[in-house]
Amino acid sequence: MVEAQEERERILSAVMVAMVAAAFSLLAGITITIIVAVAFWDHDPLIALTILALIYAAIAVSLCVKLVQFQRDWQTLPTTIEQLKKDRECLEKYLA
Repeated sequence: MVEAQEERERILSAVMVAMVAAAFSLLAGITITIIVAVAFWDHDPLIALTILALIYAAIAVSLCVKLVQFQRDWQTLPTTIEQLKKDRECLEKYLA
């Protein structure tokens, strides 16, 4: 039960940090986009915005890859599962 509580707290902490990071990343991205668009408006705003869009897309793809890797490596209640495996082995020896 303690491990389940720790897992829940860890998940809630991760979600909160991710939400705050996403909010500030969005603000930073908007600010950078405005700065670059204003700075290059006289030269060629379409090229500047296209380059920014490509950079943002590359960052989004890399973060999605990281998320998939994170989900693949996720282990829920690893200690409990290990203990259940040991209990099963012990019961198989006892019942056999």
